[in-house]
Amino acid sequence: MTTNNNNLPVRQYAPQYKQMLSTIFNVQKAFAGVLAPIQTLDGVQHNTKAFMVKTNNTPVVIGKYKTDANVAMGTGKEGGSRFGELKEVIYTDTEVEYNYLLAIHEGIDRYTVNNDLNAAVADRLRLHAEAQTREINKRVGKFLSDNAGETKQLADLTEANLKKLFNEINVYVVNTEINAPIKCYLRAQVYNAIVDMASNNKSKGSNVSIDTNGLLKYKNVELKEVAEQYFENNVVAIFSPDGIVIPFIGIETARTVEAQEFDGVKLQAAAKGGTFVLDDNKKAIIKVTSATPLA
Repeated sequence: MTTNNNNLPVRQYAPQYKQMLSTIFNVQKAFAGVLAPIQTLDGVQHNTKAFMVKTNNTPVVIGKYKTDANVAMGTGKEGGSRFGELKEVIYTDTEVEYNYLLAIHEGIDRYTVNNDLNAAVADRLRLHAEAQTREINKRVGKFLSDNAGETKQLADLTEANLKKLFNEINVYVVNTEINAPIKCYLRAQVYNAIVDMASNNKSKGSNVSIDTNGLLKYKNVELKEVAEQYFENNVVAIFSPDGIVIPFIGIETARTVEAQEFDGVKLQAAAKGGTFVLDDNKKAIIKVTSATPLA
């Protein structure tokens, strides 16, 4: 196997591609609020681990101070404590794994590309970043669905059932003590049905604009439309606080290599990615499903 490259360097695009992917993703991510900024890393090695988190599952015990004369004093056993049982606090290291792979393999021939070679490479990297952002959006939609700690059903888009849904979610959020503002990422059909509800009017202080099809909040929940292709199967909405899910991607390489089979370059990239949420935060992710297709 030869490594002859006509004395030309192999061009590395990893830093530029990383920046491009990060920029495009953070602009076009479908579930914008629920996701923290995408974590990207250049030159990752061939391993399955992305990063490590420290967690602690020692429960908090509300004790009662003991004032009995024979506890820790008097005839009490040696080593006893009026503070009660001593619980040791230990943190566990948990490795977060990559769970999907990405690749680019394209050829750009100087004779046929009909454009500046470097401009063509830049264009293709940007288009791949956009395509991979859409693919990550789909993966995030599935991840949210798979990791939701609560599921609610929406029978149909009637006003009565929409009110019932939001009331149930309000009760769940309050009783679960989720102390962060909740946003709702929903399909356009559900959003339009809420905007069209007769009860959303000025007499109840609702700021609905039919001109702009606008409704910022309903029952203190901010509404965000998301394209239906990013929802999993029969999921029609996801409720979640901001920033509790971390998307990440490691770019092993992004380069152009001078080709021998044609007068041009091969554009190649290899990356791996994944998504992470703490188990404690899964209870704050609520998915809404519908057994029937939305009109």
